[in-house]
Amino acid sequence: MFATVPNPIPARMKGLNRAEICDANFQQFVRDWRGPVQARPADADAVLPGSALDARGFVELLESQLISRHLDLMARVLRVQNKVFYTIGSSGHEGNAMVARLTRHTDPAFLHYRSGGFMAERFRKLPGMDPVMDSALSFAASREDPASGGRHKVWGSKPLWVLPQTSTIASHLPKAFGTAVAIEQARRIGHALPVPDDSIVVCSFGDASSNHATAQTAFNAAAWTAYQKLPAPVLFVCEDNGIGISVKTPDGWIARNFAQRPDLDYFAADGLDLASGYGEVERAVAHCRRTRRPTFLHLRTTRIMGHAGTDFEVEWRSLEELCAVEATDPLLRSAAIALESGLMSADALLALYEDTRARCFAAAHDADSRPRLENLAEVMQPLAPYSPAQVQAEATRYEHAAARPGVFGGEAKLPETQPPRHLAIQINQALHDLFAKYPEALLFGEDVAQKGGVYTVTKGLQKAFGPRRVFNTLLDETIVLGLAQGYANMGLLPLPEIQYLAYFHNAGDQIRGEAASLQFFSNGQYRNPMVMRIASLGYQRGFGGHFHNDNSITALRDIPGLVVGCPSRGDDAATMLRTLAALAKVDGRVCAFLEPIALYMTKDLYEPGDGGWLTAYPPPDQAMAFGEERVYAPEATDLLVLTFGNGVPMSLRAARTIEAERGWRVRVVDLRWLLPLNEGAIARHVAECDRVLVVDEGRRSAGVGEGIVTAITEAGFGDRPLRRVVGADTFTPLAGAAFLVIPSEADIVAAASAMA
Repeated sequence: MFATVPNPIPARMKGLNRAEICDANFQQFVRDWRGPVQARPADADAVLPGSALDARGFVELLESQLISRHLDLMARVLRVQNKVFYTIGSSGHEGNAMVARLTRHTDPAFLHYRSGGFMAERFRKLPGMDPVMDSALSFAASREDPASGGRHKVWGSKPLWVLPQTSTIASHLPKAFGTAVAIEQARRIGHALPVPDDSIVVCSFGDASSNHATAQTAFNAAAWTAYQKLPAPVLFVCEDNGIGISVKTPDGWIARNFAQRPDLDYFAADGLDLASGYGEVERAVAHCRRTRRPTFLHLRTTRIMGHAGTDFEVEWRSLEELCAVEATDPLLRSAAIALESGLMSADALLALYEDTRARCFAAAHDADSRPRLENLAEVMQPLAPYSPAQVQAEATRYEHAAARPGVFGGEAKLPETQPPRHLAIQINQALHDLFAKYPEALLFGEDVAQKGGVYTVTKGLQKAFGPRRVFNTLLDETIVLGLAQGYANMGLLPLPEIQYLAYFHNAGDQIRGEAASLQFFSNGQYRNPMVMRIASLGYQRGFGGHFHNDNSITALRDIPGLVVGCPSRGDDAATMLRTLAALAKVDGRVCAFLEPIALYMTKDLYEPGDGGWLTAYPPPDQAMAFGEERVYAPEATDLLVLTFGNGVPMSLRAARTIEAERGWRVRVVDLRWLLPLNEGAIARHVAECDRVLVVDEGRRSAGVGEGIVTAITEAGFGDRPLRRVVGADTFTPLAGAAFLVIPSEADIVAAASAMA
């Protein structure tokens, strides 16, 4: 084995920052090398003494390490010149290049921000690719950045299967786990994968991030899956540098926490030493690929040059401690191996070091001259794609006629031939139709399989389509949505169920920070198509409280790019589901389908037994246009009621009372689409009516109603008589007290009277 690297003489020249010191340390270390030198290996394939790594591999890994280092040094210099815009570096983590070398470019990778070495090495997997220029374009926020189109500095590459992301605190672990499960799930249902069948998923993160709840839920789900002997080939790579910004990880904590964790197979490797670490990394990768089990690779790293360019470690760390950390620089160890093995002379190594520096700076200056995003349209272009004609064609495409009788129990039982039914039944029928249409569709969540969901909305789906397509998950909404992203990454069509809207808040970042942002940060190259079903809203009787009567639609409406639809009746639910599925298939959209719980079983509208809220099932070649509203009494102009969800039947009943008491004709508009709001339709109806009433069952603050009023005002109708009927700014209490805090028919009638 090679000799231990001696501590370099710390460079402490006045005026130098720590980046300059690390740069000077390397050069001084190489110039001053006086250690033993072996004969240069005659064969590039010769294995280095005491290592599993051959000479060619070592030299290439060293080159990747140097690229990563000089990108960091370049960023520190040019950031102050406003030529690059990101300084969180990979220095000290360059050993992750070993993981890249030992995995394939078709192994999907979800990386944290210290992955410069990994990326430089993975670029070798395909000819004609340049890690330096591609990275420089990203650092410079150039519109030509092949990863994000200049929207953020991200590690990513479509041809190299590195999915661009901005995950920093472990929010990417659930979707990495989900992608690993999806590789196996796709094989089981006969779906053609976009990667080889034996691919694994690489997921890197720091030691501090491993403590985050989102990370822990991914580890738990992976172990839960392995415990049941279900494949989940994910390689969790914990790059342990012992610190999170300025908070130190207790010595030995990662090994103590993970080495003996059941059903999470643990490997440890020295990421500071290519020669000694390579064999253990190789073992971990091979184990994960062979066994298809979740594997935890504990990779020893260090962090030099601070968390980012703005982190002046000398202000909170002693100079002695900084010098000790800088002495563990993995580039010093690699330099010692190169020199001692005879692979490179000191002059050759310094020449390579300086050539790499020049290459990185030249690329950065070139990138700085390239165009950047210059207008709002360019920035937003990949965020929310919409192809109206293609979506409508897909939503109404009907090629599964032969399969339907088998799904529904015969021609005579096709749903469009049955009497009108309530909302829950029609959603159920529509889901059966979607599953017959899309063999790649999966439905999963808590209690959705044998039980058919808390409200039996998914009843019979597992029996009709099997447990490989309809299945229960563990009770963890974060993992439900992580699985959805993983399935989408592998080309499937996920329909995850969140049991109640209040439960979504437990896992909202999987949509806000991950799924809905992927098209934006990948410049439209990657997408997370899904239709997320959520039992929602209030007005349940005999059961409820805050967690089962949640009206916090705001948590969804401020997520850029998300589509939110909310039907109030069965036929609308069926045609909306078809459109949402088409939006996911055609444009890769992330969609939320809010199902009003209190309307699931509602049959009557005005009087008991009138059947006024039952609807016929629309044939499978019919679909709702994206953004289209439903209008009741379109000829009425005295009063306009704009509403959605439970507010629709309430407003229709109130309208009858208003007409009797005031003689007004009342137009009720069910907006149906809550994000984006159809502002054009809102303005059109307001223009035709004398008075406007907004009925929003959500809270007064930050609810849908505020968006409706804003649309009215910005359309120039701010002088129109206008009132809101909204819920109170409070949590929903239990039992009858719940109806004190949400709108009622009497509130609607009273608001109309106040405008008389």
